[in-house]
Amino acid sequence: MPEGYELARYGEVDSTNLEAARCAKSGDTGPLWIWADVQTAGRGRLGRTWVSEPGNLYASLLLSLDPGERAPDLSFIAALAVHSAAEACLPAESAANLKLKWPNDLLLNGEKSAGILIEQAGSGSVAIGCGLNLASVPVEDLRRPATGLALHGTDAKPQRAFEQLAITMDRWLKVWRREGFEHIRAAWLERAAGVGEMITASLEATTIEGRFSGLDPNGALLLEQADGEVTRILAADIELAA
Repeated sequence: MPEGYELARYGEVDSTNLEAARCAKSGDTGPLWIWADVQTAGRGRLGRTWVSEPGNLYASLLLSLDPGERAPDLSFIAALAVHSAAEACLPAESAANLKLKWPNDLLLNGEKSAGILIEQAGSGSVAIGCGLNLASVPVEDLRRPATGLALHGTDAKPQRAFEQLAITMDRWLKVWRREGFEHIRAAWLERAAGVGEMITASLEATTIEGRFSGLDPNGALLLEQADGEVTRILAADIELAA
């Protein structure tokens, strides 16, 4: 564990993010890692179920933000940390195929291998939930093919993956606090899938197609449509070109 962090270790919990919220409610301000072998009520974005079988990594970081620090930045910081952790666990030839999908999915050979859920955990605190497929791959309610790191040449166990995640999260948080979001944005774009390509963005009430032209200074996706108009997207499901 990096210096200054605490760890709460569970065999089973409903959700590491929910446990982080309970810790915050009881007065814990973090930084506190919550790591479980199994989640009985794991969740993804938009309330979707996150299947949580043994052998994968399920962990959340309870973190208090300083005045002026933007919670939305954490989505990109966490994505970089999960990417770095997976990279450290994989052989080089497989790690080269890791990509980030906006805003914070990890793809391996184009298939989803991790997800991140950022939620408010209390006044001034957030829970950064990270799920990384290692030994098993969820098969329920998938909108994109999924994979696990074990299928790509690694026998990394949850402990090794968690250790790497704790190290890399601390590293990227320090980069953010020292150099600002622009450095995080640039690092994310270097690892991004679909930049410059046609994508489909499914919003709450409509679907937009266009070219993924980058991120604005705050991390919003920039979608250039056929007429040249650029739409700034804050939240959407993104479908990459096949």
